Amino acid sequence: MRRGRILPGFNLSLGYSLTYLGLIVLLPLAALAWKASGLGLGGLIELLRVPRTLAALKLSFGGATLAAAINVVVGLLVAWVLVRYRFPGRRLFDAIVDLPFALPTAVAGIALTALYAPNGWIGQWLAALGIKVAYTPWGVLVAMVFVGFPFVVRTLQPVLETLEHDVEEAAETLGARRWQIFLKVILPMLMPTLLTGFALALARAVGEYGSVIFIAGNIPMKSEIAPLLIVQSLEQFDYAGAAALGVAMLAFSFVLLLVITLLQRWSHRWAESAP
Repeated sequence: MRRGRILPGFNLSLGYSLTYLGLIVLLPLAALAWKASGLGLGGLIELLRVPRTLAALKLSFGGATLAAAINVVVGLLVAWVLVRYRFPGRRLFDAIVDLPFALPTAVAGIALTALYAPNGWIGQWLAALGIKVAYTPWGVLVAMVFVGFPFVVRTLQPVLETLEHDVEEAAETLGARRWQIFLKVILPMLMPTLLTGFALALARAVGEYGSVIFIAGNIPMKSEIAPLLIVQSLEQFDYAGAAALGVAMLAFSFVLLLVITLLQRWSHRWAESAP
C-alpha cells in the first residue's frame, strides 16, 4: 500500500518554503545590502574606522558575548535545579524564567534602571561600595544578561529532562567522583545544547535596543551601543549610513554564528566519542 503524504508533494512544499524564506529573510537582507552599497566599499571602511563606531560595535558584540557566557553558566545551574529538584514554588520560579520573553523591552529597561541607578534599591548599596552600574557599560551587560537568560534555560530544560540517570549511576558505581561525572559524562552530552543556548542568547543580546538604552546612559565612546547609532543615523535621514552599520553588524553576527556552528559540530563529535 502506498503511504499517504502528510504534506503536499516535494516540489510544492519546497517551492513554498523557499518562497517564504526569500520574502521574509533574504529579501530584507538583500535590500539592506543594496541600500548600504550607496556608500561603496571605501565609504563602508571609512565608516567602520570612526572611533565612535568602533567603540559602539565593540560594546555591542563584546558585551553580548560576555552576557551569553554568563547566561550559559547561570542558565545551566537554574535549568538543573528546576529539572532535578522538587521544592515549594518550583512552578512559579519556572514561570518567572519566561518573564523577559513577555516583558516589553522598554519596561525592562526602566525597571533595571530603577534598580541599579545610584539611588535605586540595588544601586545605592553598590554605590556605597564604589560600584556604579547604571549609565556605564556594566549596565549594558546587565540588560543583555536579562534578555538572553531565558533562551539558555529553555534550551537546556528539555535535554536535561530526557537525560538518563543510568549513565551517571554507572559512573558512580565505578568510583567516579561528582565532578568527574559532570565533566566526563554530563558535560559532553550537554555541550551541543549549551552552544545552541549560547548562540541564541548572543543573537538576542546583539540586537537588543529597548532595554539597553535606558540603563546605558548612551554616552559616546563609553556606553553607546551600535543599534543606537543606527537609530540616530535614521533620525538624521542618513539611510545609507544606517544601512552600512546594519550590514557591518550582520557580517559580524554571521561570523560569530558560523564559528558557533563549527563548535557545535565539534562538540557533537566529542560527545559521540566520549566514553
